[in-house]
Amino acid sequence: MARPRIISDEQITAAAREVFLEHGFSATTAEIARRAGISEGTLFKRFPSKEDIFEEVVGLREAPRWREHLNAQVGCGDVRRNLERAALELLEAAARLLPNLMLMFSRGQANPMLMKIDNPMREDTQAVASYLRAEVALGRIRPVDADVTALLWMGALTQYLHLEHLMPDPHRPPMDTGRLVRGVMDVLWPGLEP
Repeated sequence: MARPRIISDEQITAAAREVFLEHGFSATTAEIARRAGISEGTLFKRFPSKEDIFEEVVGLREAPRWREHLNAQVGCGDVRRNLERAALELLEAAARLLPNLMLMFSRGQANPMLMKIDNPMREDTQAVASYLRAEVALGRIRPVDADVTALLWMGALTQYLHLEHLMPDPHRPPMDTGRLVRGVMDVLWPGLEP
C-alpha cells in the first residue's frame, strides 16, 4: 500500500512559484524540492521535468483551453455568442497568466520556456481565424477575410489586457470585461452577420 501524500501538488507549486520568482527559470529542482519539504525524487514523481513545474506554476497549460472550446462550437449555437464566450474565456485565462509571466520577465533572465510557447497571440489569432473560416463555409456568417477579422478581435482584447492589467489607470476603475466584449462584438457583428 502506497503512503498517502503529505505534501499536495498545490503546496509544491506554491514553493516552486516562490523559487522561480526569486531565481527565474535558472532555479534548480533541488531548491524547489527543499522549499517544498520533499526529496527531488518525489518532485520528479509528481512533475516529470522542471519545464512541467514551470508550466504549472505560470498557468501555461490552461491558457489555450478557450481555443478548444471555440473550435468545438463550429456549426453549433449562435456564432456571436460563441465569439463572446471565447473572448471572456481568453480574458479570464490571460488575467491569471499575465501576472505570473510579468514577474518572470521582471527577473531579466533568459527563459527557454518562453521559446517553447512560441507566440501564443499568433496561435490565438489563428484559432479565431480558423473558427471564422469554418463558420463562413457553413454559411453561418458572411464571407469575410477571416485573418483580418481575427486580428481585429484579438487586437481589441490584447489592447484591453495591456491597458487594464499591465498599465492600469490608477484614476479610474477597470473596464468590465463583459462591457468590453459586448462592445467589440457590437462593432464586429454587423460585418459578420449573414
